[in-house]
Amino acid sequence: MKLGCIADDFTGASDLGNMLARAGMPTTLCIGVPPGGRVPDTDAAVLALKTRSLPVADAVAQSLAALDWLRAQGCTQIYFKYCSTFDSTPKGNIGPVLDALADRLGARRAVVVPAFPGTGRRVFMGHLFVNDTLLSRSGMEDHPLTPMTEPDIRFWLGLQTEARIGHVSAEIVRGGSAAIRAALDAAEAEGLRYLVVDTVDDRDLEAIGAAVADDALVSGGSGLGLGLPANFAAKPGQGVPWQGRRGRAAALAGSCSRMTQQQVARHAMHAPVVRLDPVAVADGRQTVAEVVEWVMAQREDDVPLISSTMPADALAAVQERLGRARSAEVLEVFFGALASALVARGIDRLVVGGGETSGAVVSALGISTARIGPQIAPGVPALAPEDGHFVCTLKSGNFGGPDFFGDAARVLAGGAP
Repeated sequence: MKLGCIADDFTGASDLGNMLARAGMPTTLCIGVPPGGRVPDTDAAVLALKTRSLPVADAVAQSLAALDWLRAQGCTQIYFKYCSTFDSTPKGNIGPVLDALADRLGARRAVVVPAFPGTGRRVFMGHLFVNDTLLSRSGMEDHPLTPMTEPDIRFWLGLQTEARIGHVSAEIVRGGSAAIRAALDAAEAEGLRYLVVDTVDDRDLEAIGAAVADDALVSGGSGLGLGLPANFAAKPGQGVPWQGRRGRAAALAGSCSRMTQQQVARHAMHAPVVRLDPVAVADGRQTVAEVVEWVMAQREDDVPLISSTMPADALAAVQERLGRARSAEVLEVFFGALASALVARGIDRLVVGGGETSGAVVSALGISTARIGPQIAPGVPALAPEDGHFVCTLKSGNFGGPDFFGDAARVLAGGAP
C-alpha cells in the first residue's frame, strides 16, 4: 500500500476514493480502522472516520489510530481529508488533528488544499469560494453543526492551532510544480508549518500534487486526490467493470443544504416523497415501521424519497425545541434504523444524501469495506459494499445536480452516469 488517507466523514471518504480510482489508483474504502489483518491488495486505502464534529481529544485519538494502521501497511504518504468547505468551528479539530499527525510523522510542513474546482470550491488569496460566492455567504453560514462564517482559511485554521500558517499564491501556483515546491521549501525554512495553497482549476491541483510528491503529510478536500496518483505511476482508465443492481431503490436525504433542498423539491415533482418531522420522530408519532411500509407500497420502478430536509428558519425552530444535539441524534438514529429495515425488506439500491446521515446509515448497515464504482456526479461515486447484497451512494449535502436522486438510482442499476 502506498497512499494512506484519513477522512473525517463518510461522504468525504467515498468522494476521495472516487477521485483516486478515476485517476487509475486501485483504492479500497474502509469504514473505520480495520480490526485486524490487511485490506485487499490495493495501492490506496481511504479510512472513513466520523470525527468532523467530535471533540478534539476524540478526533485526535481516532485519527492517530488510523495513522498507525496505515503506516503498518507500508504507506509512504498520509493524506488528511476534510470537507471542501472546511467544515469546522473556531474550536474545531482540523488544526489539532493536523498537529497530531504532523508530530507523529515528524513532518515539518503540510499543504492545506480544501479546493475542489469541479464542484465550484476554489481558493484565491487564501479565501474559499463556493462558485462565485465567498464561503461565508454561500449558505454554509447556516450549517447546523459547523456554521462557516469566515472565508479566510488562514484565519480560521489559525483559531485551531498554534502552528504558524503561510500562503502560496495563485501566481506561484501558475508557475508550476517546481515553483510551488520552492515556495513550500522557503516557507518551511521560515518556520511556517501549514501552507494554504490557492487553487482555481484542475491544472492547479495537478501542479500541487506533483510538488508534494515527497511530503510525508498532505491535507485537503478530495480535489487534491486528482493530483497525487501520478506520483505513484497510476494510469487513468484502470478499474473493475461496474455491474450494479436492478432491484428496488430508495433515497434518504438528511442534509439541509440549499442544494439538497433543491434536489428534494425537484424529485418531488415526479416521484413519491415523505417528509420527516423531527419532533414527531422524537415523540414516536412518526416511526420507522410506518415509513418502511410506505416505501414498500410504492411502485417498484419508483425511487421513493424520505427527507428531513428543511430551510434554515424551520431548522432553527426544531433546534430551539429539541436542542441542536438532540435534533441531530434523533434523525441519525431514525435514518440508520430505516436503512437497515429497507435493506432487510429487499431494497438493494440506496441513495443517501448528507454527511451525518451517511455516517448513520453506514454504521447501521455494518459496512466495513466497499469497492469504488463509477462516478455519479463530481465527488460522488457508486459503492459496492464487500459481501453486501446491495449497492449505495453517499452524497455530501451540497454535491450533485438537480436530478441527483433519480440519476444516482439509474447508475446504481448499471446505467450510464
